[in-house]
Amino acid sequence: MNDICIYRTNKRYFMIAVITGDIIDSRKVSDASVWLNPFKKLLNVWGASPQLWEMYRGDSFQLKIEDASAALWHAICIKALIKSVVVSDAEGKQGRVDVRMAIGIGEEGFKTERITENNGEAFIRSGDQFELLSSEKVNLMVQSPWPDQDEDMNLKLRLALTIMDNWSVNSAELMLIILQQPELKQIEIAKILGIEQNSVSGRVGRAYANEIVALEQNFRKQIKKHLS
Repeated sequence: MNDICIYRTNKRYFMIAVITGDIIDSRKVSDASVWLNPFKKLLNVWGASPQLWEMYRGDSFQLKIEDASAALWHAICIKALIKSVVVSDAEGKQGRVDVRMAIGIGEEGFKTERITENNGEAFIRSGDQFELLSSEKVNLMVQSPWPDQDEDMNLKLRLALTIMDNWSVNSAELMLIILQQPELKQIEIAKILGIEQNSVSGRVGRAYANEIVALEQNFRKQIKKHLS
């Protein structure tokens, strides 16, 4: 990303992405560590807190992604992880939680040691778009400097969410593996999941894995095109 920047008043402003999100129905969960611990483990793989990510209000979070083109990849990984977790309420009834996220792309602007204290276009866009999620009745949207692309991508995301919002635990587990280790063959995925190889292709189809990966690659391509 060092070669991608905008120059203003002799200072360098880098395009980044910021994801603002929260966990849906988290307050109904009797033991938050069931989803919180694996979530923090995933975020720690991507960087240190509180510089690159931070949790606040118990179930809300912000994540900075220095490669803006990879923003949707990070969001889908988060979605897959959260959807792969089975939780219980106070009465012991099992269920699932979900995640609501807004991606903002733009200049980083003001930077501190805590991501939640930073400011700039990416943070403003992410926060503004997050406020629209409930009224739009959708769990993932993007706002960038390119409105035409946003309109196109948000329509695609709305359609994709009809799949992702309904991922089973098995589908979500599979998607996380495919996203994080795309080089794996089906026989290797089968070993990780502890299933027969011929069962993997069925799970790929039910998760619409190829279509979701194609969407992510399209997003990545479009952002790189603008940044170049």
